[in-house]
Amino acid sequence: MVRIINDDYYPLTGDKDVWTCISHLVQEEKSAQKQKRSVRSKGASLRGVPSSKRRRLPLLVSLCGGFLLSLGIFSLFLVHWRRRRNTMNKTTKQMPKKAMTHFHDELVEAELEQGASGPRPFSYQELTVATDNFSEDRALGRGGFGSVYRGFMGDMNREVAVKRVSETSRQGWKEFISEVRIISRLRHRNLVQLIGWCHGGEELLLVYDLMHNGSLDTHLYRPDCVLTWPVSIFRYEIMLGLGLALLYLHQDTEQRVVHRDIKPSNIMLDASFTAKLGDFGLARLINDGRRSHTTGIAGTMGYIDPESVLAGRASVESDVYSFGVVLLEVACGRRPTLVQEDGDVVHIVQWVWDLYGRGSVLDTADEWLRGEFDEGQMERVMVLGLWCAHPDRGMRPSIRQAVSVLRSEAPLPSLPARMPVATYGPPTNHSSSGTLVLSRVSGR
Repeated sequence: MVRIINDDYYPLTGDKDVWTCISHLVQEEKSAQKQKRSVRSKGASLRGVPSSKRRRLPLLVSLCGGFLLSLGIFSLFLVHWRRRRNTMNKTTKQMPKKAMTHFHDELVEAELEQGASGPRPFSYQELTVATDNFSEDRALGRGGFGSVYRGFMGDMNREVAVKRVSETSRQGWKEFISEVRIISRLRHRNLVQLIGWCHGGEELLLVYDLMHNGSLDTHLYRPDCVLTWPVSIFRYEIMLGLGLALLYLHQDTEQRVVHRDIKPSNIMLDASFTAKLGDFGLARLINDGRRSHTTGIAGTMGYIDPESVLAGRASVESDVYSFGVVLLEVACGRRPTLVQEDGDVVHIVQWVWDLYGRGSVLDTADEWLRGEFDEGQMERVMVLGLWCAHPDRGMRPSIRQAVSVLRSEAPLPSLPARMPVATYGPPTNHSSSGTLVLSRVSGR
């Protein structure tokens, strides 16, 4: 009998051999089990964790990776936010307390909110970007209370003019509040549209539609861009547009407005040369009757009604006077104050009236026109200008009458050959207690 164990042959010859074989088989079985346990132990040590835990390992790795990625993104956002805040702090500063206390913080805010129903507030940063940090290359002009810059609002896809009011100027504050409060209520094709405003930093800023052809005075006193006369465009139509703007302010609004600073530099021209009256910094609302209750003298010398200078108050009649001076200036191409050959200084109203009395009023027409104008229209404009600038405000036309004359819907008045001498009453107390706000213009 033979027993095969592990490929070895064991002949079974007796009882002893049988037991020896059985013993050998038991040893072989124990050795095999021990070897299997050793293999399992080694496998477990290599894998490190039981099978259930090994299945959780990818999930734990994913969660840890997501957490680290989120932490990285948050860190980048935090760094970007801090840099942006630092940039804003450099460009946007707090309003000086002295400037604010001129009108008390609450009053300023109340005035802005009261009149800002149409125009929107802008941040200082937005206007800095729009004007390339108020670059000198973007400067359009400078005035008594600030500068104007060309800008572009990307979010609106719109070209704008940004008026930068002088820093810490008390009068600048008054102009800023007045302009926002008044012009935001007005809508007319012959008024410059106020788009928005900003008072969040040391700067006081007003944002308007850009007028591509600048102001009227630029075209009156530059020989390279003289305005021609035809009714369809340029001078006559510009004057009619100005008259319609004043008609709207004086008679067609819910509350009348006195502009108080009508002059060619405040008459803007858009791309099609449509006249648009702007700069309402000195404007005032009329609450009772026809006269405003403002005190002090405001405006530009040469355009101010002489009675307003003495009385210290403005009215719709004083606006009509300024309108008359502008009519004469546009027709004659001369500044309000003229220096004659003998050195004497004469006002344009006196000069034109003298020639009107001699029957040669057309001799005052702008020489740069070289006689290329309609004589009837030129005479109509000049006589209307004299009527509006009549020394006696009671003899002046209303702005509606003046517009009717420009439209040839009403006849010209019959004026005396010699300019009347004005007689004014004694100055009121308003003139001594008011604020003097004047500017000057140079002559041609």
